[in-house]
Amino acid sequence: MAHQTVIRPGLPDDPRAAVAAPAEDCPVEIALAALRGRWTTLVVRELLKGDRGYGELRELLPALSDKVLSDRLAHLVAVGVAERHRLPGRPVRTRYALTPRGRELGPVLQALWDWGSRHG
Repeated sequence: MAHQTVIRPGLPDDPRAAVAAPAEDCPVEIALAALRGRWTTLVVRELLKGDRGYGELRELLPALSDKVLSDRLAHLVAVGVAERHRLPGRPVRTRYALTPRGRELGPVLQALWDWGSRHG
């Protein structure tokens, strides 16, 4: 009978998991870096519902400052989770949408929500 590797949940059978300190190429660190910063998960949540303009995001998250919203959107665009579309015409309008890899964060956020609901 062939030997079967037993994989425990949360313990991937991947050489990148056998590190003694956080590493930039660690998939978990990559995911956490994409979601870094307070408010980021809420911005992603709103974009999971559909494309949004900057003003719409401000209305949906009224306690979020312009500076932080701009920073979070720029970060999400820089890491390839969201894309920015400038619409023609005046006044200048900008829409934000999740990329396919950004939409993949939906189940990640759901898993975090579920865990927090059970243990919070």
